Amino acid sequence: MRLLLVEDDVLVASGIKLGLSNAGYAVDWVGSAERALEVTQTDAFDIAVIDIGLPAMDGLELTQALRDQGHTMPALILTARDALQDRVQGLDKGADDYMVKPYELPELLARLRALLRRSQAATSAVLRFGALELDTALRQAVIVAKTAEDGSEAPPVTVRQPLELGPREWTVMEYLMLQAPKPANKDKLLQALTGWDKEITPNAVEVYISRLRAKLEPHGIALRSIRGFGYRLERVGPD
Repeated sequence: MRLLLVEDDVLVASGIKLGLSNAGYAVDWVGSAERALEVTQTDAFDIAVIDIGLPAMDGLELTQALRDQGHTMPALILTARDALQDRVQGLDKGADDYMVKPYELPELLARLRALLRRSQAATSAVLRFGALELDTALRQAVIVAKTAEDGSEAPPVTVRQPLELGPREWTVMEYLMLQAPKPANKDKLLQALTGWDKEITPNAVEVYISRLRAKLEPHGIALRSIRGFGYRLERVGPD
């Protein structure tokens, strides 16, 4: 998932960016609201983390400006202000969540996951498609299958088999599952894989898609290419 971090303190931004990057986010950092408004005109982000104490235009004004421009990505406000009026004002200006400093990284990550699920109409940290389960909190992928011995009257046994995914395979898989059953746009998938600090070509995306196909098809899940658009998860074989 591609995340926009808006924070004017370089030291604080570096720490947040490191923690979020280690959690699998493609993080792009800007130091002002004005710069944030510029980059959102040309780049697409899945979520934004915005510090309230920005110079010139503060985080609340930025959030309002983003909403006025039609941006619907979830926005989480970080602030040292803990007054009720400040929290209410932030939410009224279009913020989706509000965290008071100091905060712990695990809580920030949990809130970001919740906002992303909400934006995709998902209700659980565990995403499911066919036999695949993706636990976004634990970052674990599992194939769930039921087996029974031939001729046995005993009920089927559920077997949970870990599925090994590399960091970028995980990002692609999570994005596809959040979009399912709708198709995932290839350009947005490319942006979810990387930010400004790294470059990845559309051909590289095909490599990750090919790897995932090889891992999923034996378990009844297909990755269909949609010409001119992207990819869609589909179930294959018997229901």
